[in-house]
Amino acid sequence: MDLVVLDTETTGLEVSEGHRVIELGCVLLSNRKHTETRFHHYINPGRAIDAEAREVHGISEAFLEDKPAFSEIMGEFLTFVKGTELVIHNAPFDLGFLNRELELAGHSLRLEEVCEVTDSLALARQMHPGQRNSLDALCRRYEVDNSGRELHGALLDAEILADVYLAMTGGQTALALEGAVQMNKTADSGRAHFAGNLEFPVIRADEKELKEHQRWLDLLGPNTPWHETK
Repeated sequence: MDLVVLDTETTGLEVSEGHRVIELGCVLLSNRKHTETRFHHYINPGRAIDAEAREVHGISEAFLEDKPAFSEIMGEFLTFVKGTELVIHNAPFDLGFLNRELELAGHSLRLEEVCEVTDSLALARQMHPGQRNSLDALCRRYEVDNSGRELHGALLDAEILADVYLAMTGGQTALALEGAVQMNKTADSGRAHFAGNLEFPVIRADEKELKEHQRWLDLLGPNTPWHETK
């Protein structure tokens, strides 16, 4: 299954307050390798952009005046992602906006119904509990170059996330973690579950560690489930 790494920029943070998508960027990975195939559009939201959001992505209302509405690029977008596995960092955020855009455009489908969704943020939190797992933090951890990221941008961030995701899951050829964290399609869209099969190296105890382990089992008594029968 092809992977599509996706990111959006929006007019604000809350879809419930009527905020809209203004940039949509997708990068196609085939057989876990980069391709030259991209899907990228700036979108006229038909509303104002919050000042705080504009400081993050630098996109102005004037710039978007001649850009298409989401309904005009919807068919092309759905064709691009259909049957793929979407990789999104903090997937519930982007899914909430994109599903709302589909609804406003008169489409009854939700993205989860046409493709699988992997939340790379949920995966990072499982792999690195208690640590920062923003895209910038993951770039530092996996030594992914994000020096060109002065402002957020949907296509740029999708490009960076593609490199981060491949590094997180073992590189372009490793398949162990592919699809490891997927959005549960039958439950709440923010819920993730683990679906991968991981193989870890086996590090066996040395003789000293085995003796110490046995000593603790002897202290626990012969009826413990871990007690070694001699």
